[in-house]
Amino acid sequence: MFYYEVIVSDASYQGKKALTYGSERKLAVGEVVRVPLKRDLVLGLISRHAPRPTFATKAIETVFDLPPLPGQLLELAAWLAAYYPAGLGSIGQQFLPRALPRLFSFASDEPRSSLESLEPSVSLPPLTAEQQNVLAHINKPDTYTLHGETGSGKTRVYIELARRTLEDNRSVIVLTPEIALTPQLERNFHNAFGDHVIVTHSKLTESERRKIWLQTLTSHTPLLIIGPRSALFSPLKDVGLIVIDESHEPSYKQEQSPHYDTGKVAAKLASLHQATLVLGSATPAIADYFLATQKQKPVLRMHQLARANSYQPPNIQIVNLRDRAHFTKEPHLSDELLAAIEKSLQAGEQSLLFLNRRGTARVVLCEQCGWQAMCEHCDLPLTYHADSHTMRCHTCGRVQPAVNSCPVCHNPNIVLKSIGTKAIVDEVTAVFPQAKIQRFDTDNKRAERIEQHYDAIRSGKVDILIGTQILAKGLDLPKLSVVGVIVADTSLYFPDYTADERTYQLLRQVIGRVGRGHRNSRVIIQTYDRDNFVVQAAAQNHWDAFYQRELSMREKFLFPPYCYMLKLTCRRASSNAAHQKAEKLIAIIKNAGLRVRVDGPSPSAHEKIGSKYQWQLVLKTKQRTELLKIVELLPSGWSYNIDPLNLL
Repeated sequence: MFYYEVIVSDASYQGKKALTYGSERKLAVGEVVRVPLKRDLVLGLISRHAPRPTFATKAIETVFDLPPLPGQLLELAAWLAAYYPAGLGSIGQQFLPRALPRLFSFASDEPRSSLESLEPSVSLPPLTAEQQNVLAHINKPDTYTLHGETGSGKTRVYIELARRTLEDNRSVIVLTPEIALTPQLERNFHNAFGDHVIVTHSKLTESERRKIWLQTLTSHTPLLIIGPRSALFSPLKDVGLIVIDESHEPSYKQEQSPHYDTGKVAAKLASLHQATLVLGSATPAIADYFLATQKQKPVLRMHQLARANSYQPPNIQIVNLRDRAHFTKEPHLSDELLAAIEKSLQAGEQSLLFLNRRGTARVVLCEQCGWQAMCEHCDLPLTYHADSHTMRCHTCGRVQPAVNSCPVCHNPNIVLKSIGTKAIVDEVTAVFPQAKIQRFDTDNKRAERIEQHYDAIRSGKVDILIGTQILAKGLDLPKLSVVGVIVADTSLYFPDYTADERTYQLLRQVIGRVGRGHRNSRVIIQTYDRDNFVVQAAAQNHWDAFYQRELSMREKFLFPPYCYMLKLTCRRASSNAAHQKAEKLIAIIKNAGLRVRVDGPSPSAHEKIGSKYQWQLVLKTKQRTELLKIVELLPSGWSYNIDPLNLL
């Protein structure tokens, strides 16, 4: 009898150690098996040989006739288990499909074109001097931050790096934050590499994803995988390049256990494969940029448009939402914006209207002078609570009475609400009834999603696009000439330390949908505070000034990258019970003598979920290991998020 430690792929197993099973036959590390776990049969990975145990073991039920998973993935699983305080069952789920049939027939390898000379199926644009300079600097395995302006041709650089890697007989992983961006990436890479490109994402059926996983595991030739963060765990034998496109996007953080950050996991996987990692963005994450400079990792800049043209940069105009003289026709669409849309329609061009409505935080804002209610302790926006008529900071828990008039100008008109994309669709439809209008946000049904309409949008069959963050990221639309930002400062009101950063990123990203060398264009930014530093910095593309200001604020109020954070959350039947539970945990933490700062307790931004009330603690420290110790101390009924990207 042989004995093996198995990483089971089932979230119900919360243990930290691999389970021991027996087998009549000798197995290899990395083999995929099916084992009994309680009353179920689940998939698992052989992680290592085990000595004969002193306790009775269950037998491995099935050994699949498949190649073992690459050793780098097993090492990555071990690293995940050490770095993130998660049950080993949820870690195992990252590496295996949900299920495998007992018997299956699958070709060991799909016939693919030769790698000796990868000739693109369409002519690629010539490399610019900046692109050539970047490629010359990416000359050895390392982590590179590619800070390229929108339209500077980051994808063209990715393609050239991928060509080098594939011709070196090594595989490539290209990550994208949104499924909506996969059609554009797939087209660009498929034109260059044909059937070496495989796309995977969660919208595929389970059968399709399983087939792709098997195809990847059994392939004898290098592949180029395009997908979301989960594509990192594809069973590729030899990875030479990992690209994280739009690397600043918060969707690269896994919000469920094991709460991993894609950038950190990608860096570890690249190290295990001795591969190159490229983090590409026009608006890099503040923390990532800071760490890259601190560790003296290469930061490569691209400023110039990749497309040679005679068009002018976009004409950017800021419209004051408080000056109602600009809104004589519609309440939320300025006369300037309506005129620009009308002109684009007459020219057969497209317009894009952006409104960010993430989260449920309400605005506490003076409509006349722009004053906003802020927490004096955290310098974060206060959230209005109608039931208690109070304003609360959802980071430190401080509460103060709601204001009935502005404390600065004494104006009684305090804004406590905002509009959504559906209201904008109604307004635009009333003004332009003949236009083809489509809305894109998270409320879209499957058939309405942007990836289902990408070709029609790109060809100009949609006149006016209206949506949220989905439209702000990465899309290259040749017929787009007008961008309208309905309320530029909406995300500034989120009660979170990343509000300024997200606002800057979103504004720069949506501005970057035009001015890409296709045609002359206009951007109209509507805002309640036209002098706001973040809005002005984004409109004028003053990245360096914004970066330095944001860093100084993070250091002053102790937020990442100057600390590590852990968010702890409990839910109880009443708000008082949740509050008491949080106070008891604070006492446990203090008695443990750990070197952490505790902020709170405070109600979560989403205070009531169903019939339960949710309260949270925010822990900060310079030593991340202290946070791991706290997770081990947690009583039942607490959930956690380590290294959260926001505190909402």
